Amino acid sequence: MNRYMIIAPHSDAECSAVVNQVISAGFNTHVDWGCKDGDHTGWAVVEADSHEQAMMFVPPIMRPKAKAVKIVKFYEAGNPHNKKLI
Repeated sequence: MNRYMIIAPHSDAECSAVVNQVISAGFNTHVDWGCKDGDHTGWAVVEADSHEQAMMFVPPIMRPKAKAVKIVKFYEAGNPHNKKLI
């Protein structure tokens, strides 16, 4: 299973509907919001097998603007891409 950061922006006008849909779906404990700081975005970290599966955590109203980014942690210094450095 991989970890994905869900990034789901929305407009000020959409804010109440988006937040209410997330709360109604029971995902409110998984999402952090930037709305009170003027950045109308929700962020969540989920575990899924693919980008597509991660997007299923996003309520339908948010999916058109949302994206899922596979995230990892690096535990050693060095070249994280295993590419030759010039």
